[in-house]
Amino acid sequence: MELRQEDEYVPPVDKSQLISTLFKVKGLVKQHIDTYNYFINHGIKKILQANNFIACSHNPNIYLRYTNIRVGKPIVKLDHSKFWLTPQMCRLSDQTYAAPIMVDVEYTIANRATKNLEVKRQAGLPIGMMPIMLRSSHCLLSGKEDAQLSKLGECPLDPGGYFIVKGTEKVILMQEQLSKNRIIIDTDSKGREHFLSTFTIIITTLIRVTASVTSSTHETKSKTVFFMDEEEIYLHLNQFNEPIPIVVILMAMGMENVLDIVQMVGSVHEDLLAASILDCMNKNIYTQQQALNFLDGKIGITNPTNHGNKKTGLAKAILRNVFLAHVPLNEDNFHPRRIYTAVMIRRMLDAFSTHTFDDKDYLGNKQLLLSGQLISMLFENLFKSMNTHILELANKEYKEHYRSSDVNFDRYLRLNKVITLGLERSISTGNWDLKQFKMHLKGVSQVVSRLSYIAMLSHMTRISSQLEKTGKVIGPRELHTSQWGMLCPCDTPVGEGCGLTKNLALLTHVTTDEEDGPLISLCYTLGVEALSLLADEDLHSPQSYLVMLNGLILGKHKQPKLFAGNMRESRRCGEIGGFVSIFVNEEQRCVYIASDCGRVCRPLVIADGGISRIKDYHMKQLQHGIRTFDDFLRDGLIEYLDVNEENNALIALHECENGTDDPEKKKGDITHIEIDPLTILDADNERVLLLGEVGYDKLGLGAGQNAIVAVMSYSGYDTGGAIVMNKSSLDRGFGRCIILDDDGIAAPGEIIRNNDIYVNKKTPINTRERIGGYRILKEEEYKETPAEFKGSEDETTVVDRVIIYSDTNGKLCIKCMIRHTRRPEIGDRFSSRHGQKGVCGTIVQQEDLPFSELGICPDLIINPHGFARYDLYSILVCSLELFNIL
Repeated sequence: MELRQEDEYVPPVDKSQLISTLFKVKGLVKQHIDTYNYFINHGIKKILQANNFIACSHNPNIYLRYTNIRVGKPIVKLDHSKFWLTPQMCRLSDQTYAAPIMVDVEYTIANRATKNLEVKRQAGLPIGMMPIMLRSSHCLLSGKEDAQLSKLGECPLDPGGYFIVKGTEKVILMQEQLSKNRIIIDTDSKGREHFLSTFTIIITTLIRVTASVTSSTHETKSKTVFFMDEEEIYLHLNQFNEPIPIVVILMAMGMENVLDIVQMVGSVHEDLLAASILDCMNKNIYTQQQALNFLDGKIGITNPTNHGNKKTGLAKAILRNVFLAHVPLNEDNFHPRRIYTAVMIRRMLDAFSTHTFDDKDYLGNKQLLLSGQLISMLFENLFKSMNTHILELANKEYKEHYRSSDVNFDRYLRLNKVITLGLERSISTGNWDLKQFKMHLKGVSQVVSRLSYIAMLSHMTRISSQLEKTGKVIGPRELHTSQWGMLCPCDTPVGEGCGLTKNLALLTHVTTDEEDGPLISLCYTLGVEALSLLADEDLHSPQSYLVMLNGLILGKHKQPKLFAGNMRESRRCGEIGGFVSIFVNEEQRCVYIASDCGRVCRPLVIADGGISRIKDYHMKQLQHGIRTFDDFLRDGLIEYLDVNEENNALIALHECENGTDDPEKKKGDITHIEIDPLTILDADNERVLLLGEVGYDKLGLGAGQNAIVAVMSYSGYDTGGAIVMNKSSLDRGFGRCIILDDDGIAAPGEIIRNNDIYVNKKTPINTRERIGGYRILKEEEYKETPAEFKGSEDETTVVDRVIIYSDTNGKLCIKCMIRHTRRPEIGDRFSSRHGQKGVCGTIVQQEDLPFSELGICPDLIINPHGFARYDLYSILVCSLELFNIL
């Protein structure tokens, strides 16, 4: 019997080599470096453009305008000379690895001769110091070879992605929060008091439906919330002192006809809108001006948008600058925001009818803030604070003398230290107090874990949540199905932080911002109808879907699946960014396109009819160096999908063998295939391999010691998982480690003991009185203040390295590194490569230990009862490893 061509067995292609190739290109901390590079090269300029003008309140002709901003290279000035500042120099001298922030400004200054104002332009004016991330584009280590890195005192295997502040290595943890510029439908609880009598009060809880969106632009950050209360719809905005009826808001934006409001929201919800319309009529509001006058009386603060100190007319400014700030306006044309409001209200009413709400724990509704975004927010907050401080100084000096010659913007900028001190303080303490954004984050930065190389990599990919760890909320702690392949399901701490602290999976990538101009043009080219061409009743027509880009409504499309397919082909061909997401939501009848930052995505192999596009010859080209991982992306063999777009895909763990391995599965439905299932884990899966907690394993570096281990019962000192150690092996150096200290000074290599003087220094006796000028003190004006070493009597302590330097204030500093060797003792803990742990129970002479037929005596003995029942496979693994070696 002959086999037909389609029945021949074709083994699946081994794609595991793609993982190591991806690590060579991407690494595990590239997302931190990419976001920081985007901020340094692009984001900081956008912040400057949004806050580039300062004018004196008493005389608008006195102004300061920023025209450009840039960040230089890390340098240090010494004896009127400039030298490159290296990270190792900062570690040793307790300095901050930072570079100057320089701006080009244009400001007015008074001519002392004519007393007239003149415009002066100045370039390269420093306004502060920016901490530089190691291995970023502005770092001295960027692009260096291994030999060059070694000369600079850096480890070639160090991935970077952290900062050095005051000599301490600090990493900024990724922060988890809800997505910006996205509509979230949820419920909240509101307590109400009912007075039955003088002594009886009943408090009831009302569950109400809300629709909220957090708008985030470089100019404004705000949160808009719509909610239903007693069948009426209200708007909650911080600028108003009470909730505002939604019909009043729509009328204030120019929609005076009630029928237009009903058509834009949807006639199916006419009954739910009736109470809100009736309430507006009861307030005698029928025109736009009446609605604006009503809003002027509800403003709770006097100057929300810097458009005057009077409340009259501020309502329109609030609607233009704060309300749904991420939706752009063309002058005072509120049509885009009216449509956005109608869409939010309709979704809220649909949720009220169907009881379907957005899941806040769904990873697609969340955004990760990386180092670049957090530093950007911090810099924007400090930059605005600096401008406010400069404006206050200018107003104060002009008001005191009413002379423009007293206002000197150049002096204000040079003496300003708000940005430098603010950045150092926040990274050092980990507290992000952003008053401009009303955000107070704690524990954002931490000291880099150097327990092991893998522990450091795991620390760099850690995700922190701002939820209280002592809280009893279950939802954020549970493992969500949307985290598959994006977050490690195992690596989370034990205790109160369980589930709140997470780690990225091996192949997870966190996106950065991309320009949306080309995407908007491509959408209109592919048939998206603009909002300006649509009537109100066409907004919710069942024949077409809404198209939204980064939370902004572009228009509608009548063939959403065809449109999404064309967009994905454009992504695979490289016409748009490789991390752009296209998601068709059939329940909401909307096509979501995302190119913003903070989304988690991962690479998947594209499949045609259940068969992978990657063939055997592709992998052979990869092995011979002909093809790289980027070539797989450019050729449309692999693509990145985020959590939302995965809902439109069917992903298989393994490639189907011509689709015949599972008769119940239609091979044509499979769209993507996993590169390797093990990539759902992270770099340091310590809950599976406990060696991550107690071991010192390092990739490519030292991996502990090879010991001769006997698994047997011997004496009573090995019960309960304890071990018995060979004293002769300890004498030969087995199990010893070197402990390093950070204080003291003496000659390198010198042995010091307890109470030895390692710095013989003197200090002035009189330090309270200030000595005018420079003079040399006499010998009797000093007192002996030697620095003595305090250590154990039994340990041998050796001076390892010594450095003498001057700190940032010019003071002489002495620093040395002291090491002492520790010998294993009873009670010390040891671990195997597979995480079997044991405490030293006793130390026995070699003569009293068992030996093999070849006379081999073990270095330690472990009781077989110390192995857990699920760890017995490790013995087999060790045996196979020994067999392969022999």
